[in-house]
Amino acid sequence: MGAAVSGVNGPGPAGASAADRRKVLKALSGLLLALFVSTLSSTVVSSALPKIIGAVHGAQTQYTWVVTATLLTTTATTPIWGKLADLFSKKTLVQASIAVFVLGAVASGISQSAGQLIASRALQGVGVGGVQALVQITLAAMIPPRERGRYSGYLSSVTATSTIGGPLLGGVVVDTSWLGWRWCFFIGVPIAAVALFLLQRTLNLPVLRRENVKIDYLGATLIASGVSVLLVWVSFVDNSFGWVSWRSAVMVVGGLVLIGAAVWVESRAAEPVVPLGIVRQRTTALAIVGSLAVGTAMFGAAVFLSQYFQLSRGHSPTEAGLLTIPMMAGILVASTVAGRLISRTGKIKPFIITGAVLLTVGFAVLGTIDSRTSMLLLGVAMLCVGMGVGMTLQNLVLVVQNTVPLKDIGAASSTVSFFRSLGGTIGVSVLGAVLARHVQDQIAHGLASAGLRTTGAATDVSAQPAAVQEIIRVAYGDATAQIFLLSAAAAVLAVIAAILLKPVSLRSSLDLTEKSGGAAVPAEAG
Repeated sequence: MGAAVSGVNGPGPAGASAADRRKVLKALSGLLLALFVSTLSSTVVSSALPKIIGAVHGAQTQYTWVVTATLLTTTATTPIWGKLADLFSKKTLVQASIAVFVLGAVASGISQSAGQLIASRALQGVGVGGVQALVQITLAAMIPPRERGRYSGYLSSVTATSTIGGPLLGGVVVDTSWLGWRWCFFIGVPIAAVALFLLQRTLNLPVLRRENVKIDYLGATLIASGVSVLLVWVSFVDNSFGWVSWRSAVMVVGGLVLIGAAVWVESRAAEPVVPLGIVRQRTTALAIVGSLAVGTAMFGAAVFLSQYFQLSRGHSPTEAGLLTIPMMAGILVASTVAGRLISRTGKIKPFIITGAVLLTVGFAVLGTIDSRTSMLLLGVAMLCVGMGVGMTLQNLVLVVQNTVPLKDIGAASSTVSFFRSLGGTIGVSVLGAVLARHVQDQIAHGLASAGLRTTGAATDVSAQPAAVQEIIRVAYGDATAQIFLLSAAAAVLAVIAAILLKPVSLRSSLDLTEKSGGAAVPAEAG
């Protein structure tokens, strides 16, 4: 494996032979499998949620939390994993994160109540945060930015395909009688085991032994606590309590105070979890803004399109997953083509701008849909969204990695990933709250006007009389359009951030500092 790593550390893409690339891909196989299964876990439950919540006797407020719990702990722990990667063995850390993920998956699969399931999903999210951050960090320790564009295309394809494909797989699992909803969680365990085996056999990065290592536990705790408090508030506001209430005031002020304390601690820590010097850099700051928008788009599209196809259009979970194929196709094609062109030209900004524009256009079109929108129009819009995600997802991380020295790759990469996960968490929580309130108001108004009432839960559309079914489907169609308009507004921020990025050529060396002979500093040298 040592040859595999050093084989692409030459002066540029031309120095990497086909044999070297095959060796690197072999080493990446375990990383890609781990990334696939970890990302899949966040969305595979979206199609199955109605059945899962019914089976564990959960309430409506717990519906979104099965997804949000994983996203929340993923978001909160990502920067911690990233900092640890700058201090300890990346291989050991990625294996540990996979082990945590497997424990969470098994616990989720055997859960007997909604509370147990949410807690298990939170544990699973800790592992997901590690895998998603460490895969990108490990790639950065192996391959120079110029050549990394090619491999980032693979990461984008795997991440986005598993995110968008999750609802399809979840639909197939719950629609298969001899499997059942518990296999939405169990299915990732054997894949994770294979990933662990491949990593043990193929990944072998040198480890820099550092003395007097100091881990900023206080900063990590404050960051995780502040983010968690605000996300809990976002999830429950306007449902369990009002926007203007003492509970809102306590949670918002408390969250902001914790984050403010975290910033103060990070500015004075010897080994900060999130180095403020990196965050203040123009490129990193703009990439963070773009990542927030892309995270909202990626997770929001996966969760709410599946719900739209089932509740507004009357499709089964499997059919709902199949109908998102245009989005998956857009991601696969755009990420692969863009990755190869970036490696060939060394230019990255044009592709990020194009992706952000496509993302905005796609969501703007989805913002016009209703319960009777043409499937052709929906397909075109999803294709645009998919291409936008494919061109921006990993490239926003790559552009930051290009601006920092190798010793800060972990913190820089995980910071961008942190805000992408944060965008996804906020997106699912806020958009879910907006959708729920709009649907509730629409259905109540429609039923009152027609003098009708629902039979059981409104989400069980097939159990309702025909007239009620139509009211529910119209309500979900209109509400979905509303939240996608909000997603389009978020995507506009990504366009602005992409335009403001400085045009750069990706470097052909692993580190910013090179030896006098022109050879790149070895991986993990600082």
